[in-house]
Amino acid sequence: MTATITSRPVLYTDELHQQAAQWLTEEAYLLDQQLYAEWLEHMTSDVRYTMPVRVTTAKTAGFDTLAGMSHFDEDLYSLRKRVARFATEHAWTEDPPSRLRHFVTNVRTFRTERDDELRVESYVLVFRSRGDVREANFLSARRTDLLRRVDGELKLARRDIEVDESVLRMQNLGIFV
Repeated sequence: MTATITSRPVLYTDELHQQAAQWLTEEAYLLDQQLYAEWLEHMTSDVRYTMPVRVTTAKTAGFDTLAGMSHFDEDLYSLRKRVARFATEHAWTEDPPSRLRHFVTNVRTFRTERDDELRVESYVLVFRSRGDVREANFLSARRTDLLRRVDGELKLARRDIEVDESVLRMQNLGIFV
């Protein structure tokens, strides 16, 4: 991340925490309604959106992700390309569109070294239904976000998604977490 929390994390319990929680709630709405172009407006120009591949290892291994391997490792350019592709006939992974629900909980907000940034941890459960014949899918994850104030508005500068499964049960990842 571009900003790190102080040596002893200071949890926000005030208005900034409420603003961050409201930001996540609004984001969930945009993603569920598949208003992706509007969602992109809530990103910084240097946004980074990652979801490393998880592995199951012994406690002593010292790692639980594969170095250099990610389901997502995107910047604003690649996010825009994905969103633009949804509007074409080539987005077969989302035709028909998924029915989505993002449930966001356990929101914790921390100070960073910069006054214009907040580190926000949350848990997310994504429900996804793909038509009438397939079983619905769930994806559970922990997200660590860096929200930055740009022109008075909070925007996503970084999202690290830590999924709770090593083997994802979704047919594809044609959605945003």
